[in-house]
Amino acid sequence: MSHCQAVLLSDRSVLRVTGADTHKLLQGVITNDLNGAQHGLGIHSGLLSPQGKILFDFFVVAAGDGFLVEVAKDKAAELVKRLGFYRLRAKVDITEEPSFAVVAAWGGEPRLPEGAIAYADPRLPELGVRVLLPEGEAVASLGCTVAGEADYHALRIRLGVPEGGRDYVFGEAFPHDALFDQLNGVDFKKGCFVGQEVVARMQHRGTARKRVVPVEGDAPLIAGANVEAGGLPIGPIGSVDGAFGLALLRLDRVEDAVSKGTPLMAGETRITLRRPSFATFDVPTAVPA
Repeated sequence: MSHCQAVLLSDRSVLRVTGADTHKLLQGVITNDLNGAQHGLGIHSGLLSPQGKILFDFFVVAAGDGFLVEVAKDKAAELVKRLGFYRLRAKVDITEEPSFAVVAAWGGEPRLPEGAIAYADPRLPELGVRVLLPEGEAVASLGCTVAGEADYHALRIRLGVPEGGRDYVFGEAFPHDALFDQLNGVDFKKGCFVGQEVVARMQHRGTARKRVVPVEGDAPLIAGANVEAGGLPIGPIGSVDGAFGLALLRLDRVEDAVSKGTPLMAGETRITLRRPSFATFDVPTAVPA
């Protein structure tokens, strides 16, 4: 058996988008360049509100005469409806595709059964590959050690990679908040997409104040807990794995707290911040306990 690990992501779903105008439709609305989802490669992308807030995040990969879109299961029907809103009279069919299960595999190359579609996770190499596994195939058929979903999220948390609905709220966060600019989720050269003016302005002016960053507590963290510095709100904790977690924080307020020697607290738990290996932005270091 390979040394890779693989896990079924039960909260993910797959849509199929086909038709003569599919490329034109998707390219005109999503944050990333659809041309990157070709030749066995996939892209991570989002669909924004006109105000530049993330409504959906998803992966896209070419398949047959169209594309497969991997999205959170509880957002799939809503995404179908939203894409239909932009479709107008375009020749595009958007349907849910129940014949695939979504698997994440990392730490080695999985063995792909017939009909499986795999591509490197476009956010970060350490996250391994995403596999769309045909109906009827077990995760064990990949030749990897079968892991639990908690193992995948622990990996994601340690790497500093956020996930929509867990580490930021859909409809409230900008792409920069969710690190789309750091993790290959937005293409600033592709041209127009919904919300593009707002996102491009934040990129050009460097005005992003909030970022999802890894945090570590001196005790186990609680998802949803608020981080404060001297009573001033800094932001909420999202995903957690014991004392490790991700938090969407106002880094300008963190910097001010650090300069004053004010500890960062999540309830009674003192936390410190760390900078992800991929980050091009500064993460102020909290005063140690």
